[in-house]
Amino acid sequence: MIVFEFKAKSTKQQYQKIDEAIRITQFIRNRCLRFWMDNQNVKYYDLNKHTAVLAIVLIVEK
Repeated sequence: MIVFEFKAKSTKQQYQKIDEAIRITQFIRNRCLRFWMDNQNVKYYDLNKHTAVLAIVLIVEK
């Protein structure tokens, strides 16, 4: 797992964008984990494809 840590002094709008990015990352992570748990023999490539599908879904929702 990749972990990013930082200290920031930003505007309220920038903090909102950071929070949104964190929520999106957690959403994708949780959906991929659920996909991995529900299906057998899931490979890295399958998770990559699933992430791409989730990205398209998130773009369409906005």
